[in-house]
Amino acid sequence: MGNRGMEDLIPLINKLQDAFSSIGQSCNLDLPQIAVVGGQSAGKSSVLENFVGRDFLPRGSGIVTRRPLILQLVNNVAEYAEFLHCKGKKFVDFDEVRAEIEAETDRITGSNKGISPVPINLRVYSPHVLNLTLIDLPGMTKVAVGDQPVDIEHQIRDMLLQFITKESCLILAVTPANTDLANSDALKIAKEVDPQGMRTIGVITKLDLMDEGTDAKDILENKLLPLRRGYIGVVNRSQKDIDGKKDIRAALAAERKFFLSHPSYRHIAERMGTPHLQKTLNQQLTNHIRDTLPGLRSKLQSQLLSLEKEVEEYKNFRPDDPTRKTKALLQMVQQFGVDFEKCIEGSGDQVDTNELSGGAKINRIFHERFPFELVKIVFDEKELRREISHAIKNVHGVRTGLFTPDLAFEAIVKKQIVKLKTPCLKCIDLVIQELINTVRQGTNKLNSYPRLREETERIVTTHVREREGKTKDQVLLLIDIELSYINTNHEDFIGFANAQQRNTAANKKRAIPNQVIRKGWLTINISIMKGGSKEYWFVLTAESLSWYKDEEEKEKKYMLPLDNLKLRDVEKGFMSTKHIFAIFNTEQRNVYKDLRQIELACDSQEDVDSWKASFLRAGVYPEKDQTEAEEAAPADTFSMDPQLERQVETIRNLVDSYISIVNKSIRDLVPKTIMHLMINSAKDFIHSELLAYLYSSGDQNSLMEESADQAQRRDEMLRMYHALKEALTIIGDISANTISTPVPPPVNDTWMQESR
Repeated sequence: MGNRGMEDLIPLINKLQDAFSSIGQSCNLDLPQIAVVGGQSAGKSSVLENFVGRDFLPRGSGIVTRRPLILQLVNNVAEYAEFLHCKGKKFVDFDEVRAEIEAETDRITGSNKGISPVPINLRVYSPHVLNLTLIDLPGMTKVAVGDQPVDIEHQIRDMLLQFITKESCLILAVTPANTDLANSDALKIAKEVDPQGMRTIGVITKLDLMDEGTDAKDILENKLLPLRRGYIGVVNRSQKDIDGKKDIRAALAAERKFFLSHPSYRHIAERMGTPHLQKTLNQQLTNHIRDTLPGLRSKLQSQLLSLEKEVEEYKNFRPDDPTRKTKALLQMVQQFGVDFEKCIEGSGDQVDTNELSGGAKINRIFHERFPFELVKIVFDEKELRREISHAIKNVHGVRTGLFTPDLAFEAIVKKQIVKLKTPCLKCIDLVIQELINTVRQGTNKLNSYPRLREETERIVTTHVREREGKTKDQVLLLIDIELSYINTNHEDFIGFANAQQRNTAANKKRAIPNQVIRKGWLTINISIMKGGSKEYWFVLTAESLSWYKDEEEKEKKYMLPLDNLKLRDVEKGFMSTKHIFAIFNTEQRNVYKDLRQIELACDSQEDVDSWKASFLRAGVYPEKDQTEAEEAAPADTFSMDPQLERQVETIRNLVDSYISIVNKSIRDLVPKTIMHLMINSAKDFIHSELLAYLYSSGDQNSLMEESADQAQRRDEMLRMYHALKEALTIIGDISANTISTPVPPPVNDTWMQESR
């Protein structure tokens, strides 16, 4: 009964799916299912019980099936049932199966006749079944009863469509013979998802309950309301038979007798009844699997090839072999060192295309974030001028000075140099964080050996933390060296003579004219009233900021000269995910159209910092204290005598000049110091000393103890490898041995379209 090759293949595919899902992968083999659809009390459950040969489904009036029942029939010598939600428990008594279905239904839906799309999975093993997957779905209804939701009809319809829209799903459209077939809900919904009728089989139940003198001969002969795959008639047990516990095998014999003895059906008796329906379903499944065999074979072969290399390593694997452990330890530490160096120095293989990491991120810290932090040190102009004024007066003491005192200059410069310590230490902290992230990233490859991964991470991180102290001491020493001697003979220092005539605004250094500093997408934040926010392609040069419609740079929208522009931070909006900064004109002029400032938005804070660093290179600096223009002049400036005011201005210019020299020096030396004392040191430590530290940290056997996950993964990998090989062998046999029947020719099914 049924197709032999088919029966071999389905259990194997089930086994394959189990193997794949156990390691978190899906095989997506698209196994066929058979969905049973029909109105309430159409006899759907009886058809399924006839397949199994047992009473096991709940019965009654109204909606009895309130959750989808995925019924997997497995041909087996012993007869028992298992539920997915009761793993390991075998049900031998099928009355208990019915009670469990009812209890599990009520657990999710309650006892008020409500429905739920959460399926119940039941597997029945029996010598009397074919290997099939059937889904018993709730019967379609029109009216809500009792506590049921008013939209019960739509809920059931949506649930049915979830299953029957899949191309691999065969639709059993069950209709009782004692109702009008033209109004069959089952046939209507089947036609919606399967207009060609390629996967719909009509099942006519209750033939024995038709009025005397009427029959369904024209329907079963596919003359009236024809279907491409035709109709199969079945006779289920009556309610009286069920109540009287009539045996299903006796019922099947009675069904056979009914068709053979009935004058309208005896000529088609061989194409009627439950056994024929089972054969038809089995053949349909066989055809579907035959259709998918080429794709399935190539998928299995590619899976097998991808496993070959790993399985080769596992075939002769002995977990307790000490030589294997020593070799693995050496290889892994060596690989970790290579990966760490590649991540820092950069390499062509395994490039991360999603985000910056390792050396690229450290480079950004050195050349964008650190210079920006240096420039960001806020000199409160008002406070600075007051300090210079006090320093000049205190140097002169009781005398009125005729000349600008260099001691006042030194005192102010030293005070400003000390402020450089904070950004320098912050730079070290940022680099350390990135180094530790790089170490963690590298140790992820050691996950097979948890103890080795933990120890490696601990040892390298401890070394980095030790170097942190030395690096910070060295960087602070650089600042102390700058403080120890103020070199006013430096070639870049403007000197007293130039300082007196210097106009600070005119002396602002700019990059080479027309040099392109940066290009990229930015969003201009404008209120909806003025046209709304829009993304443009921006080009920043040493002299201007231009934006275009797109990166082709053909349609220029605007060009903004950089003179008198400054940057300021803008807080993120309540609903905004973007990070924003603004450009404004220091002379209170409109920057763009009628806007006093342009707000530019980026996707991340990192992008904002990077753009700000680019603006610094173009000579556009962050704003200082906003109150300086309004407050600095009135109180202090006018209280000074003209000579003191000139001296303050001179020292202010000298301080600017000298601090820019120190900044330049610090910007160059701090990254070099960090590179030498921390990054290169970490690389050398990993290559030359890490192994010795690991050996001294504990027993090699415990270090190289495999994780339970890794051992399980190895076993599953081997199981899956053998299952794949077996599958390919069986597919080879099945291709030659299975019998296939052609799809029936199309029929005139315009009646269905008219009735929709």
